[in-house]
Amino acid sequence: MIRGGPKLKLWEDLPAFISKAVEKAEAVVQTQLSSLNEIAEYNHAKVLKAFQTEKVTDYHLAGTTGYGLGDPGRDVLDRVVANVLGTEAGLVRGQFVSGTHAIATALFGVLRPGDHLLSVTGNPYDTLEEVIGIRATGQGSLKEFGISYDAIPLNSEGEIQYNLLQGALKPNTKMLIVQRSRGYAWRNSLSIKKIAELVRFIRKDNPQIIVFVDNCYGELVEKFEPGDVDVDLMAGSLIKNLGGTIAPTGGYIAGKQRWVDLAAQRLTAPGIGGEVGATLEWQRLFFQGLFFSPLTVSEAVRGAVFSSAFWQALGFEVSPLPEDPRTDLIQAVKLGSRERMIAFCQGLQKGSPIDSFITPVPAGMPGYEDEVIMAGGTFIQGATSEFSADGPLREPYIVYQQGGMSYQYVKFGNVLAALNLFEKDLLNGR
Repeated sequence: MIRGGPKLKLWEDLPAFISKAVEKAEAVVQTQLSSLNEIAEYNHAKVLKAFQTEKVTDYHLAGTTGYGLGDPGRDVLDRVVANVLGTEAGLVRGQFVSGTHAIATALFGVLRPGDHLLSVTGNPYDTLEEVIGIRATGQGSLKEFGISYDAIPLNSEGEIQYNLLQGALKPNTKMLIVQRSRGYAWRNSLSIKKIAELVRFIRKDNPQIIVFVDNCYGELVEKFEPGDVDVDLMAGSLIKNLGGTIAPTGGYIAGKQRWVDLAAQRLTAPGIGGEVGATLEWQRLFFQGLFFSPLTVSEAVRGAVFSSAFWQALGFEVSPLPEDPRTDLIQAVKLGSRERMIAFCQGLQKGSPIDSFITPVPAGMPGYEDEVIMAGGTFIQGATSEFSADGPLREPYIVYQQGGMSYQYVKFGNVLAALNLFEKDLLNGR
């Protein structure tokens, strides 16, 4: 007797209006498959070509211990990632504990006392506030090292305000920082086209100013990367896009050789830079995760389109809209109440392969000012590339979904979240 088959379900019969929302969302995804597949195929080819160009062999997959001196695999991986991101150099290390750490390393590596840092996309993601010195004191922020900071908000259409940018530049402005993704903000993510416009604008009269991009959640979503449009420096996490749900930790910095070298001096020590750093047991996983990343990113983007269309069909505000072009993996849903946000995350958690029986609750977290609720049982702790949903418990109570190792996984999680809202009588009054 064959077990399973059509009777195997994660839920009983859905309420009719949820089933209708699923059908509508799947139809929307179908209309975009051609364009999504075109980008995915392009990025698959790009990553494969980078491996072949650098002649990756199984010798490069073995890790090193101790100082990690003379590690050919580490050096080749740096070049492969630089190739994929369109940059001169890369610094891919398991010693980076998060994307925030990689970004902070780049900032502290390049900026010096007396320099001015200017954000052109508003204030950054929450965990960078203490790095810069916007919030908290006595922790060695950029501000405490004599580096000043200003921010220009995006306009109501999510565009960089060049009229304000021109007036905000100072004689000591050393770097512009661009947050590509929306982070915890109800705004458009910045496309590569928009980043290219910024680079052209700043190069015209101020070619000495460094353009830095927080690239978290953006890698391989479009055909081109910030390095392809002459960005000077960027950073991100390997438990997001480029780790392909396989990398167990780590992050990267990539960009112009001189700035990557300075960041490497900060990561280790002056005079040591990127010449050391054991790769232990993760070297093969980094290579393998990078190779799989075009696949997992394309699945996540397809899932994000489903999520947007699904929650819009249920009557919620979403950003991006289902038909909007994608430049990162984040899908925001405006829930409007603390109770809905908690119920959403608790329902989505039920669709996780790990800790599906756990009930997420709001809690304080290092680097965040507000309580945060996080859902997503992942094989790699905190790997938002696998699929997760989280957000700070503050008005207007927006939940942010990231990643998705498969389209079906994203679909299941969203349906279970909607069911949990329905069962608690929180689904828009239904």
